Amino acid sequence: MAKKTIAKKAVKKVAAKKIPSKKVSAKKVVSVNKTEPQKKIFVLDTSVILFDHNAIKNFQEHNVAIPITVLEELDNFKKGNDTINFEAREFIRYLDKLSGQYTIQNWMPINGPKRGNFKVIMNEKPKSIDAQIVFGERKADHKIINAAIVMKEENPDCKVVLITKDVNLRLKAKSLNLLAEDYETGKIKNLEGLYSGNSIIEKVKSTIIDEIYAKGLINYEFVMKKKPRANHYFILKNERSSVLCYYESETENLIKVDKQNGHGIKPRNAEQAFALNAILNPKVSLVTLQGMAGTGKTLLALAGALHQRSDYRQIYLARPIIPLGNRDIGYLPGDIKSKINPYMEPLWDNLKMIQNQWKETDKEYQKLTEMVNNEKIVISPLAYIRGRSLSNIIFIIDEAQNLTPLEVRTIITRAGEGTKIIFTGDIHQIDTPYLDSQSNGLSYLMDRIKDNSMYAHITLEKGERSELANLANEFL
Repeated sequence: MAKKTIAKKAVKKVAAKKIPSKKVSAKKVVSVNKTEPQKKIFVLDTSVILFDHNAIKNFQEHNVAIPITVLEELDNFKKGNDTINFEAREFIRYLDKLSGQYTIQNWMPINGPKRGNFKVIMNEKPKSIDAQIVFGERKADHKIINAAIVMKEENPDCKVVLITKDVNLRLKAKSLNLLAEDYETGKIKNLEGLYSGNSIIEKVKSTIIDEIYAKGLINYEFVMKKKPRANHYFILKNERSSVLCYYESETENLIKVDKQNGHGIKPRNAEQAFALNAILNPKVSLVTLQGMAGTGKTLLALAGALHQRSDYRQIYLARPIIPLGNRDIGYLPGDIKSKINPYMEPLWDNLKMIQNQWKETDKEYQKLTEMVNNEKIVISPLAYIRGRSLSNIIFIIDEAQNLTPLEVRTIITRAGEGTKIIFTGDIHQIDTPYLDSQSNGLSYLMDRIKDNSMYAHITLEKGERSELANLANEFL
């Protein structure tokens, strides 16, 4: 009897012990603790996914939700060769891998340390207010707003925020008392402090300026205390004289910049001289030129490329196609060449301007015609360049402010040996609805890659197209 009593007590003692739980799989469905007010729920719009397919990984420990309507919209974007099609496909594949054998109606962990949970919002019919009734239209944007409102109703202790690149969608959401923000990852924080590439230093001793003119260079320590950024350009001046130069990080010298011609095109101001110097510098493989219309960005890039044509296999000029009136080029009449030609005309205009410096009977005029016919000079939409080998060519990308950071990165990573890439654009003249002066690829590139010996940048501010064009830029 005593032995049985002891045995029963032993069984109870073992049962009372806390049995260690098994390690939770990374794919196991979890529940969101609604009593954690410090955690937020971010509801992502389609525009965010098309901008960055890795967006759901960039909200730290907070939770991320996707309305089912977003998945439906992504299905319409998955076919095609544009960047948005790539983004849609990559996100769909990631979501499929993340969910594994589980459904995505319940919260599940996002892979990676210190990340929150993820789910798809199936219910897009809020109890409090219906965006489709308020705005009087059944459209995807209103369903997405409704999904965010549902999240807010179901999680009263959490801060729910709609994240979208669509400005008007943010305004609509805010009008319904729903928090809405832009997707900030990759966005330039201080636009006013964006790298300009050149500076003016005044009150420089005449003896220093004279020495630069005599020797062509001088150690930077004779002019300034702090070491400049690689390939940064300077105007050194005093009341009597001035000199143009740039900092060569390899030798730590300030090198004199001459106003040299680029295939017949002569710089009209110091900024243009800097730009052409950067384009012609064999040690610089990546150049960005930023400035308003009429400052000569594209013309200088093309003139500099033609000046070096014997050093490269081909010259490529490309620009993204931004359909006018949000209508696809398929609406335009004619074959594909006829459809895209209007978008490429600005590039042809710059080539004709350079060519028209000579008579039709001149050798240089005929040489440019021959280069076009033999495809030594190729002008094409940017979408047609993707995937091609970029070895030993000069690649000029015009209107680069209409590219996303990922598109810019993709283009640069395609560069092979002996390739120089030149991006030109105006970050204040954005033609795409989901980009702005802080989030476009050109601003991103200028901010991230400065102070590299392979890179040079110049912001062109003075218009040189005509006095009439300058008048419009200043007053209209």
